Amino acid sequence: MQIDPNSATDLPVQIAQAIKDAIVSGALIVDERLPSEAELADQFKVSRPTVREALKRLAAQSLIRTQRGAFGGAFVNRLSFEDAQAQQITTSTLLLSMNAVSFDTACEARFALERACAPLAAERRGDAHLAAMQAEIGRQGAPDLSDEAFCASDVAFHRALVDAACNPVLSYHLAGAVEAMQPLMNMITFTARSRGTIVALHARIAEAIEARDPALADTALVELMRYTMTLKDDVMAARAARS
Repeated sequence: MQIDPNSATDLPVQIAQAIKDAIVSGALIVDERLPSEAELADQFKVSRPTVREALKRLAAQSLIRTQRGAFGGAFVNRLSFEDAQAQQITTSTLLLSMNAVSFDTACEARFALERACAPLAAERRGDAHLAAMQAEIGRQGAPDLSDEAFCASDVAFHRALVDAACNPVLSYHLAGAVEAMQPLMNMITFTARSRGTIVALHARIAEAIEARDPALADTALVELMRYTMTLKDDVMAARAARS
């Protein structure tokens, strides 16, 4: 593992990248103990605080874990798709907010990905997936449900649909689409939407997945996408009229 002391990139970033590259290449394997801070400082010819900052960066990415005690130290972590989803959601949320992604672009991406997932969900769904979807539909029909809780249930319904595809790679990549893009859409459209319309479309999607009918699921998803876009247009038109 090497770094370039003349590079404009911060030393902790370089060290973290060098260790990450060693993990990805297999030079450092899962559960292997990393050299001590002192050993890494000597190897990279930097101070121990610089090494410590690099290790913090790796820990934040769940690439390493630290243990205390006589047999402690920093160890290569075993990553899982489930553990990595939180970082994917955070990154997607930041990208959407910082880059001012348009509603239309986010909507197009989210539904394109979800529609690609629906045929696999129809083929592979289990009883637990169907139960999760039905539970959220029931929750959404409660008249005293707050807008915030309805939005959370909306996300959970689509999360269950994606997970029904039983493909951890898809679940990981769609975590950002569902749990970052969808709250953005809810935030803009919740004042104009009809809960009854959304619940009815969710019910049609769930019924299609239960019947293993991907075409019907796709039709309902397309209708939900068009309804979402119509809501956005109505909200924007109302704002323009007020201004």
